[in-house]
Amino acid sequence: MRAFQIDAPGAAPVLRDLPLPQPGPGEVRVRLRACALNFADLLMAEGSYQEKPPYPYVPGLEAAGMVEELGPGTTGPAPGTRVAVFAGRGGLAQAGIFPADRCLPIPDSMPFDVAAAFQIAYGTSHLALDHRARLQPGETLLVTGASGGVGLTAVEIGKRLGARVIAMARGPDKLAVAQAAGADHLIDPDAPDLRGALRALGGLDVVHDAVGGDAFLDALRATRPEGRLLTIGFAGGTVPQIPANLLLVKNLTVMGLYWGGYLSFAPQVLKASLATLLGWYAEGLIRPHISHRLPLDRAPEGLDLLRRRAATGKVVITLD
Repeated sequence: MRAFQIDAPGAAPVLRDLPLPQPGPGEVRVRLRACALNFADLLMAEGSYQEKPPYPYVPGLEAAGMVEELGPGTTGPAPGTRVAVFAGRGGLAQAGIFPADRCLPIPDSMPFDVAAAFQIAYGTSHLALDHRARLQPGETLLVTGASGGVGLTAVEIGKRLGARVIAMARGPDKLAVAQAAGADHLIDPDAPDLRGALRALGGLDVVHDAVGGDAFLDALRATRPEGRLLTIGFAGGTVPQIPANLLLVKNLTVMGLYWGGYLSFAPQVLKASLATLLGWYAEGLIRPHISHRLPLDRAPEGLDLLRRRAATGKVVITLD
């Protein structure tokens, strides 16, 4: 099979021919059809992600395909089952070995590229807004990085939960993508007096932030008493230092959300969330946005799109 491997922190991915792997107990081999790229793939390749795989490794946090072989004693999912897989790595290959319990059966109506792009982005935003922040109908939600893979799903889910959504993204093209996803108000982070602009829109109840940096601090100061701020990631490269006195005076709550962490300490919460999201997809209530589909040999180009912030929604690598 063909697969990309990364040999050391900071090394470029190398496309190689590798032996077809064999599943062990509790594992399945999946013939992969699509792999979605995430900003975390860049961090992992640099060695700066919270999870550090042994080198060499096959990158690709999430993928989708069809189960083709079970390991000894593994009861399912059965060969021929269409699944989405989140395993933290292994997606940029024509086949992969994954724990059986990381394989999520998907409906026949869901294309493989959509399934590959579904779990992390929608799962993160749904757990963040519904489970953690308890977003309520009529509240005002700010989404930073609103045209990105996770941010765009936060716009959709925020509207689905009944919020008034302010989408923050850089440039008219990205703002238009957020508006098409349902945003009520659009704002560019480069606008003068960002804090004042957010306050002029009435202030914020919930902030969904995957960017970090100064925009988070401006949002913090524009959040109303008893507001909730979600730290999802720091794609802007700067981790904000939060002044605790503002939390005290305004009775604010700052909370983190690492979607993959729920697999180890509360998998039932994650599974219930995904069941809800798959139901919404079946009803046509959410519409995954994929801006780029590229073949396997162009995966480095896909990663560069994320690095340059040149994509909207998700970038998906298609696999034969």
